Amino acid sequence: MVTVGILALQGAVREHARSLEASGAEVKLIKRVEELKDIDALVVPGGESTTMRRLIDKYEMFGPLQEFAKSGKPMFGTCAGLILMAKEIIGQEHGHLEVMDIKVHRNGFGRQRESFEIPLNVDGMEGDEDYIGVFIRAPYIESVGSDVKVLATFQDKVVAAQQGRFLCCAFHPELTDDHRMHGYFVKMAEEYKNELHNVSK
Repeated sequence: MVTVGILALQGAVREHARSLEASGAEVKLIKRVEELKDIDALVVPGGESTTMRRLIDKYEMFGPLQEFAKSGKPMFGTCAGLILMAKEIIGQEHGHLEVMDIKVHRNGFGRQRESFEIPLNVDGMEGDEDYIGVFIRAPYIESVGSDVKVLATFQDKVVAAQQGRFLCCAFHPELTDDHRMHGYFVKMAEEYKNELHNVSK
């Protein structure tokens, strides 16, 4: 069993935990730097990206999170988590963690009152049913680097993508009873752990 951490500074932490556990992972809530060493993968949840960055800086987690990404361990950013992981943010001089080669538009689909749900065809999801994307103050990805795989689009805008062991989506997969996005990420974590085990033999 893999241990997946959730950056528990803000956002729908319990909902992510529910989906991860339903996907077969052990879950650990991450509130301190030293807890990062105990996990195989990390979810960076939604919330408000500017507030989350302030909390990351307050708890001196910025550098350790970048090191976590450099170590090769999988990371999954949802909504604001996607913004934190992006290399470029439209309207800002710099990104935050800058671990994915994507350019994002904050609040690209509008404000809170313009939230919506829409069926999506997400590449890699098991089953024939569409995935219901819940968009709340959602960003979108305006452009991706050459080694970034687009997993889902809506209105010609990228809303889910993967770059190696980094996964992101503009919607909130934790707010549905469809655990396939979390299952996809747990599988990424399992593959990473198996590779480490094989190397250490």
